[in-house]
Amino acid sequence: MRELTRAEEQIMQILWDIEKGFVKDILEKMSEPKPAYNTVSTIVRILERKGFVSHKAYGKSHEYFPIVSKDEYRSFSIKKLLSGYFNDSFSRLASFFAKDKDLDVKEIEKILNEVKEESK
Repeated sequence: MRELTRAEEQIMQILWDIEKGFVKDILEKMSEPKPAYNTVSTIVRILERKGFVSHKAYGKSHEYFPIVSKDEYRSFSIKKLLSGYFNDSFSRLASFFAKDKDLDVKEIEKILNEVKEESK
């Protein structure tokens, strides 16, 4: 899997939300200032080449849909973050966020309990 640019990720977020759509549907969900139709179309085709998106053709129109799930990309991104900045150490990541967000012990314990529940 390859990392997405900010623009590619923005379009993927929309496709994950709407599940499938034409370029005009994606454009409607984008915030102002909206990019040009051709810009969105180009980015969607790049996402298709990267293996994130596929399409169903209706004549000259294409309906796009994600073939990489949000969870798959989230997992990839977290693993990349861990390896690139925290030496593959979840505890270093957690420690960083605890310091950066000034979390107290109760909040950290709550997070640990949630992790324990998720891993069951």
